[in-house]
Amino acid sequence: MIVYDPASTRAGRLEEEDHVQHPGQLADQVRQDTIDAAGKVIAVHLNYPSRAAQRGRTPAVPSYFLKPATSLALNGAELKRPQGVELLTVEGEVALVIGARARNISPENAWAHVGYVTAANDAGLADLRWADKGSNLRSKGVDGIAPIGPTLLPAQELDPAALRVRMWINGKLAQEDSTATLFFPFAQLVADLSRLMTLEPGDIILSGTPAGATVAQPGDVVEIEVDGVASDGASLTTGRLSNAVVDSGLVLESYGALPKLTDADRIDAWGSPEAAGLPADGAGEAKASGAPSSAVQTEDTRPVSVVTPELEEKLRSVGTATLSVQLRKRGMQNCHIEGLIPTKPGAKVVGTARTLRYIPAREDLFKTHGGGFNAQKRAVDSLRPGDILVMDARGEKGSGTLGDVLALRAQVLGAAAVITDGGIRDFGPVSAMDIPAWGANAHPAVLGRRHVPWSVDDTVACGGAAVQPGDVIVGDEDGIVVIPPALAEEVADDAVAQERMEAWVAERVAEGHAVDGLFPMNAEWTAKYKAAQSATGAAGQR
Repeated sequence: MIVYDPASTRAGRLEEEDHVQHPGQLADQVRQDTIDAAGKVIAVHLNYPSRAAQRGRTPAVPSYFLKPATSLALNGAELKRPQGVELLTVEGEVALVIGARARNISPENAWAHVGYVTAANDAGLADLRWADKGSNLRSKGVDGIAPIGPTLLPAQELDPAALRVRMWINGKLAQEDSTATLFFPFAQLVADLSRLMTLEPGDIILSGTPAGATVAQPGDVVEIEVDGVASDGASLTTGRLSNAVVDSGLVLESYGALPKLTDADRIDAWGSPEAAGLPADGAGEAKASGAPSSAVQTEDTRPVSVVTPELEEKLRSVGTATLSVQLRKRGMQNCHIEGLIPTKPGAKVVGTARTLRYIPAREDLFKTHGGGFNAQKRAVDSLRPGDILVMDARGEKGSGTLGDVLALRAQVLGAAAVITDGGIRDFGPVSAMDIPAWGANAHPAVLGRRHVPWSVDDTVACGGAAVQPGDVIVGDEDGIVVIPPALAEEVADDAVAQERMEAWVAERVAEGHAVDGLFPMNAEWTAKYKAAQSATGAAGQR
């Protein structure tokens, strides 16, 4: 049995708790008494930037919905889908179990009131969401719809910003994210809730789900795990919370809301038109174009990168001015992305082009292609380490094409940069991030004012340059160049040689020699340079 501090339940204290005692013993497994102790179950609507990017909105403050304690279930319990329901959604989450009474506490002291951490599946019946949108009472409040467990981890031995949550469906990874990315850290959630309500020992907070939440079918086995590192360096894990989806015999009678769905609901639940079995070419009730969501594992159609660590090192060692010369020698005159301003002046980036194309705003097309998990969000969510997302906004500066949430998602995924010839919203927050970005200007307007997100990984135009997926992009304080992948290795090698030669020339100029005949080098100076290089090579071999 889980033992809570009896003193922490004393009533009437509205001031901040000055002393916290935690459960005296860690329960190895989540058992029925854990569920019985949950007076309140509070769930966060949006907390992961990856999920917010899919939903197309960024929360300014946390928002919540209440779930009855009877919605909780144990590891191994069946997730029952009633008759007539099509979409049973599954969401991996970190669950916080309150360990000491919390009323009007500060964020600095809030984490001390959390007793345990475990895994949770905030599953739901999307077909019933229409009737209680926002409150989610029927869709997320069904008996046994939210299993937790299997193991309780001691919260005070964990770094709350270094937990990982993962979800598998039939052994295939569907979700993975870190609590380091949260909009609202756990301590903020506890403190925020405690301002107006008392959190009692045993209460549970479901802290939000990342991108990849999807639909599970009868016969599917859904597994969720939360892991982290203890203060002594030991790895701690909840183990896999495993629950099978089954069809139940429950028939929903007509004296209440009955299942009702649109294609938009299906796309939202599954994560993409393809995953929902809907066309991506504009046909259907609610459409969207492009690649499948990362929530469903499909064939990877992203371009192969030619940028090896060795090639990246070479390209980082030379300037874009030198690369431009080498491209010109090969007949490549139009390889510059021009007219953009950087969020991080002086940044040097090397990476593989991924592309996103916008078309001019048109109300009917934005209605079918602008919402949900649209091309813009799919492009960002599919980025890999070293990718550079290049946006074709037609040079239209009258709205934002990149904002803080999508820039953050690109950074979390390891992208090298984002480049757009349109505007950048949230220019200050984007500039404060580690990931560099280039844009035509800062602009506060939303995307739909001038653009419809249309396609991912097509050939595009950006800043006057043609860019194809897989091209090598190099940017520095002089500008941005686009290198065809077939030329990248030889251009890099010759650029390194050119800069070595130019460094030698600069030394001669510093010695007082005139540039005539030296830059470019005539036969005499060329012979001297080759001799110097030979001598340097011979010295290096001794």
